[in-house]
Amino acid sequence: MYRYTQHYIPSKMALTRLPCVLALLTVHCCVSVLAVVLKTSNKTPWANEFESIELSCLIESISTVNPRIEWKKIKNGEQPSYVYYEKKISGDLENRARLREPATLVIVNATRSDTAFYRCEVTAPSDHKTFDEILIDLRIRVKPVVPTCSVPKSVPVGKSAELSCVEHEGFPRSQYQWFRNKEEIPEDPKSSPKFFNSSYVLNGESGTLKFSAVRKEDAGQYYCRAKNEAGVSECAPQMMEVYDINIAGIVLGVLVVVVVLLCITVGICCAYRRGYFASQKQMGSNYKTPGKGDGVDYVRTEDEGDFRHKSSFVI
Repeated sequence: MYRYTQHYIPSKMALTRLPCVLALLTVHCCVSVLAVVLKTSNKTPWANEFESIELSCLIESISTVNPRIEWKKIKNGEQPSYVYYEKKISGDLENRARLREPATLVIVNATRSDTAFYRCEVTAPSDHKTFDEILIDLRIRVKPVVPTCSVPKSVPVGKSAELSCVEHEGFPRSQYQWFRNKEEIPEDPKSSPKFFNSSYVLNGESGTLKFSAVRKEDAGQYYCRAKNEAGVSECAPQMMEVYDINIAGIVLGVLVVVVVLLCITVGICCAYRRGYFASQKQMGSNYKTPGKGDGVDYVRTEDEGDFRHKSSFVI
């Protein structure tokens, strides 16, 4: 029994094209091998302050045995500064970072000052494409500190009042919440039955809480919370009292002050008329020295009005 087997016999045209295909494959392989190519697993990494973070710089292809690897830091548009150069960590990352093969930078105990752009640069002299780089945007998040809160101690009914809350350490920038008697105050008072009749404006970005007309129901313990992705912080509660204005008492007090001022004015006028405020100089200037007679000299003593005479003889 015979088994028939069909064999593929290439045509003459296929045989003529085979060298071209092999040449193209060879060129493609050579180009891919002789080009340094970088990639990263995360172009925008972030970490909380005092945590560790790695900046991924992966060499996808390279033929140079010992490529030159450098890391540079670019902050606030300034000139780049080296953080890894000649196989050593330098700059403000010295003693706080290390290089993990082949080119990934690991930062230990990251601080807010590490927030910046970092550029991984690889130079491969033996490759057809000798240079490649990757830019990484690192953000270190900072928990807010205890905010500074300002709450008026007492406000009359119907008057305006402003509460403020601010802190400057958190990154990203903090958002603010206000609480009254441990209950969050909504941005829209109409959204809550407890605050429906209140008239205020709450700004979660600036931390201000403004009442246009305070009511008795607005009295209570107020405190503020600052928050971002890194955490939250709160200030201590402060009491705001709301009191009624006593119109009758204010009018009566004004009348009493007016009467007292009138009495003082009348008393001063009477005193002037009776001469209680006449000065010694005025009294002395009104006195006229008596005429001198023959043989008698009048002499004024220290006591006003007391005169004595002495005799003089004319020969």
